[in-house]
Amino acid sequence: MFKWFNAHPLRPAIAAIALILLLGATEFADHPARLQRNWYPYLSHTTRIDRQGDRFTAAPVTDWSYAASGPTSQTYVSVSYNISDVRAVWFVIEPDPNLSFAAHTFMLFEFPDDRLLGLTIEARREANEDYSALAGTFNQFELSYLWGTARDLLTRRAVMLQHRVMIYPVNIPHDQMQAMLRNVLTRTQSLEYTPRYYNTLFSNCTNELAKAAGFHWAPAFILTGESDEYLFNRHLLDAPSLAAARQRAEMEGVIAQLNSAPAAAFDYRLLAELRRRAAGVSDSGGPQASR
Repeated sequence: MFKWFNAHPLRPAIAAIALILLLGATEFADHPARLQRNWYPYLSHTTRIDRQGDRFTAAPVTDWSYAASGPTSQTYVSVSYNISDVRAVWFVIEPDPNLSFAAHTFMLFEFPDDRLLGLTIEARREANEDYSALAGTFNQFELSYLWGTARDLLTRRAVMLQHRVMIYPVNIPHDQMQAMLRNVLTRTQSLEYTPRYYNTLFSNCTNELAKAAGFHWAPAFILTGESDEYLFNRHLLDAPSLAAARQRAEMEGVIAQLNSAPAAAFDYRLLAELRRRAAGVSDSGGPQASR
């Protein structure tokens, strides 16, 4: 961190801005975060994690359905897995349509039988609030660890919001996958009873995941639109170039097509396409057929 900062030509201005933001954030230190507010509906539920040794159960897990006009159903499910059974981790980037250096990021954890469980870390807005990165710097939102199905998290963005969605396979050892999953489960449990503030600089969607993964601080944890470049430079994306990795990762078209498929086939078909791309197979005209 300090090596990057000392080499930056705008370091005095960056330092001044950081100091102003830090002082502003301290103004809200005597206003503790709260569990009970009139929450925006999608963020109104807190996922409960129950753990028995290696086994965990998550509920409620968000499993909404979407059309371009908005949600078409608002359902929740309960899921159970073994931490040791996690077999892949997928990193998802939703680029900000207006700011190239900004993005929302989240994770998908893959389990046997081609099942996916997602975690998105959000600014927990109230019903009458809109997200603001500036307001988030001053602890205006609580922090939410929202667990959802892959179908919910991906179609919400690609279909309802019509945003770009990029999905990357993260090349880390199995023990590190387990450790990261264990860490985010523990962090979710802590929020059930001890709410915290979301903070654009210190507790956002990307740097909360980075903490759970044990990564050292990097500028990409704030400039989140560059988080895939950070992973590529750390050799965590298996691709010949960043451009190739990004091309393979573009998935919003596939997700939109899968939105009309049976919900039970979503994970299987999505993973089939992701694996095909990771293997470098030429395009075959869209998502794989249902099994």
